[in-house]
Amino acid sequence: MRKTLPERAEALESGLVDIGQAALASGVSVKMLRHYEEIGLLRNVARTAANYRLYGAQQIHTLRFIKRSRTLGFSIEEIRELLSLWEDRRRSSASVKKIAAHHIEELQTKIAELQGMVNTLQHLTHCCAGDGRPDCPILDDLSGEQA
Repeated sequence: MRKTLPERAEALESGLVDIGQAALASGVSVKMLRHYEEIGLLRNVARTAANYRLYGAQQIHTLRFIKRSRTLGFSIEEIRELLSLWEDRRRSSASVKKIAAHHIEELQTKIAELQGMVNTLQHLTHCCAGDGRPDCPILDDLSGEQA
């Protein structure tokens, strides 16, 4: 027996929302909603007979989870793992903690790299006279022509 797809109005009346409403409710752009579905982060998205996407409360909740994870800087693959663990009620919290701890290490490395960049630029800016003359230690450093 073939399942019939709902009409849009009927689906919206049953509590499902369209892609625009899902975007508003989750804080995720329409473009990113489509992308997350394409790459398999968001699964089981219902469709109308006319192929419009329909989202229920669980998909909205998942989108918020993805958005918060992205805000914290997790990669798509890390989010994929975290979603899998989130959905698995028999998971070990140690698995989740391991992913978060690894991410912290990555963030600390990035912070150190960024602080190094700030220090270098502060030094170069300090050394630059910033006057009408053409010589500039900032450009010299960028071009590899350090004095």
